[in-house]
Amino acid sequence: MFRSKAFSLFKSISLMSGQSNLASKCIHPALASHGHRCHRRSVDYRQRYMACPGQAMSAPQTKVMAEGELPGVLVVDVGGAHGLLEDVAVLLKEHFHLITMKEFLQNKREMSKKIQSVFVFERKPTIDRELLESLPHLKVVANSGVGVDHLDLNMISGFGVKVTNTPHAVADSTADMGMALMLASARRLVEGCQIAVSPDTRQFATDWLGVEVTRATLGIIGMGSIGYKVAQRAAAFHMRILYHNRNRRRKEEEEAVGAQYCGKMEDLLQQSDFVMLSVNLTPETRKLIGKRELGLMKPTATLVNISRGAVVDQDALVEALQNKAIRAAALDVTDPEPLPRDHPLLNVSNVIITPHIGTATAQAICLMAEEAIANILAVLHGQPIPSEVFPK
Repeated sequence: MFRSKAFSLFKSISLMSGQSNLASKCIHPALASHGHRCHRRSVDYRQRYMACPGQAMSAPQTKVMAEGELPGVLVVDVGGAHGLLEDVAVLLKEHFHLITMKEFLQNKREMSKKIQSVFVFERKPTIDRELLESLPHLKVVANSGVGVDHLDLNMISGFGVKVTNTPHAVADSTADMGMALMLASARRLVEGCQIAVSPDTRQFATDWLGVEVTRATLGIIGMGSIGYKVAQRAAAFHMRILYHNRNRRRKEEEEAVGAQYCGKMEDLLQQSDFVMLSVNLTPETRKLIGKRELGLMKPTATLVNISRGAVVDQDALVEALQNKAIRAAALDVTDPEPLPRDHPLLNVSNVIITPHIGTATAQAICLMAEEAIANILAVLHGQPIPSEVFPK
């Protein structure tokens, strides 16, 4: 999750005179009023890894690239239903020659000589053995986002290729989403909106009640960068904060948000009014929350998932919601995505499901692209990699 050492390095790097800010290239209209924020958070990502004018490239690069040619980056596509957003393409083109999968497949022999990195956006393109074998000069697979459960790290590493992700760029937006889901579920906002706009509504019922988040107990499972950001926000609601994590946070970090460590997840489940999942999907966390764990929760508790859908046993969750074993669930992720239209989870009244939009903000998309660019440049220029992901 958060690599504080690398992040401190980012913060210490000043903007070099005469260099344009990557964030200012974002053309999404929503960024116009937030450009200063994007500048402040993202400009540090790239400065450490910019090639100095006249700097010689390494031997492998000079063999496959003509003088002055930008290194090739493979992307699934630009635009359309599954391609890169135009804003992201603009950022990448500042530093790389973009090569789409279609262009690569049409001319593998020539394109394979140019491609040194792959930019993975929304899990595409698929990184399989066949692709890796066809890219002899590939150095890095840069994932836009934190989760890398869609990447076979051991296989990629076996080809001598680095894998990176973007944990710093996604923490705020995902934590915001966690709080939004918790609040929406507690105050029944989706149901309330439907009542308010329904043509059948003549008056509002006085016994239509939600529950309060303020001063409630929040249990956070997974206290990495996102989980800690959630705790910071929850502290402002005067929530009692419990957390369970593979490694305990430093005492000063706990005290800063008033968080109490639970060595056993069971203790957290039994005490929490809201349980928020913020863990990576690994073999150990797959179906981490099942029938037993849901049974330990209070019947008045709500499960919030901002991690991955497969962290929860969805069959067990449907049963728990239908039987009122827990009060409600609020999910930004499911397994699969989207769920089949006849899935029973879609017909349960006490659940909110959103379409995996934790990082779906104009600012977050921009920042993820910039952090990915910094990672790629670091690999290509032999510099320390800000956010490298290592195989287990």
